Amino acid sequence: MFRDAWERCRSNLLANLIAGIFLWLFGAAICFGYYNSISFANLLNLLGSTKKEFGYLYSAVSTAVFGGLIPYLLLLFRKNVPHGKKFGWFCFFAFFWAVKGIEVDAFYRLQSILFGDGQEKSVVVSKVLFDQFVYCVLWAAPTTAVFYGWKNANFNWGEVREIKSFQALLKESVFLLVSTWLIWIPAVSIIYSMPPNLQIPLFNLTLCFFVLVISLLDNKGGGIDGTRTRDLRRDRPAL
Repeated sequence: MFRDAWERCRSNLLANLIAGIFLWLFGAAICFGYYNSISFANLLNLLGSTKKEFGYLYSAVSTAVFGGLIPYLLLLFRKNVPHGKKFGWFCFFAFFWAVKGIEVDAFYRLQSILFGDGQEKSVVVSKVLFDQFVYCVLWAAPTTAVFYGWKNANFNWGEVREIKSFQALLKESVFLLVSTWLIWIPAVSIIYSMPPNLQIPLFNLTLCFFVLVISLLDNKGGGIDGTRTRDLRRDRPAL
């Protein structure tokens, strides 16, 4: 199962790894700037204050934009949206990622209850492991596989193979997990190194940055719509 998933990932491995390196440097630069520049920290804290004020609404709107609208526009620009499906795909991307933003926000809050709000190494490691090997395995990957399978089946639940066959669901979930682990373990490590109110904004920024870099590197456009790569995510999911 993992071998098949790895073979599928290999076709876009170079593009994903290059995007991953840019993503890690981007996130690390934000994290470094926050803890070493007062002016930069104040700027980010304004974003964090907005997140705190609007809560789940902020998470829904921002993730819908960065995880849904931007990938959709890139697909549209690159003519990867099938004819006659523009409105349906737009609604799917916007709604799915808005719900995903609320879900990720709730998950981050749960982790704060379980492991605390600190940025100590033990706290960050615990959150990364719980995120990538519990949340992603048991929930994020399977649900993403099902809903993207629904989109790819022209929004016909009866044609979603991930529902009809547990083996198909498992196979797609493993592919998504391998794709996620390759890129997002370092990324979420950086995200969890930030204060709670800045984790969703940083997640959105890194997700957006990842999509933009992948769009430039992947000539076939297969990695933008979430069926070939994850944040997407979480990945996240993760995300």
